[in-house]
Amino acid sequence: MTATVSMQNGQEFVDLYALLQVRSTCDTEMLDKAFRHFAQQYHPDHAETADIGKFQQILDAYRVLKDPEERKKYDAIYRTHRSTSRPEFSFFDDRVVGDETASADADAHEEILYILYKRRREHADDPGVMRHYIQRSVECSEESLEFHIWYLKAKGFIQVSEDSSLIITVEGVDHVISMSRDKEKIRLLSSEVSEPSE
Repeated sequence: MTATVSMQNGQEFVDLYALLQVRSTCDTEMLDKAFRHFAQQYHPDHAETADIGKFQQILDAYRVLKDPEERKKYDAIYRTHRSTSRPEFSFFDDRVVGDETASADADAHEEILYILYKRRREHADDPGVMRHYIQRSVECSEESLEFHIWYLKAKGFIQVSEDSSLIITVEGVDHVISMSRDKEKIRLLSSEVSEPSE
């Protein structure tokens, strides 16, 4: 049951934008990013943060706001319920997506792990990758590379060999596989939501 149906049946108003932690003026791209972020976080298969109830709320909110006509109807209701004196709170686009440095770091960590994962699969007897290759591939400064190495090493995802090359660990391989599975699930889920209902 979507939030739109619930409100039409006289039930309590639900702030769908607050659920996805985006502003009411957000574009489709921001809406998609917020959905992927929270859907992955609350997905039943995500052992550490699974929350079926929250996951369903996020899915319902996304279904309404993703559809232009449904969003237009909801916005009319939203404006009558929201106090004009209360500023909108948008944790997602202000801190998670809006923080370009943190977002870029997350992308770099993911890319480094994929490079090391590929090397380990294709060259099991020589899995190390030199730092200069990683730096060139990720296109980052030496200082940034040191930060990335520190983080990934502290998480247990990589190790540094005696010749200073980087090697992915078992934990790192598991993390890459988990990321890949999560991305596929979210991609399939997004496709299902985007398909017009009969």
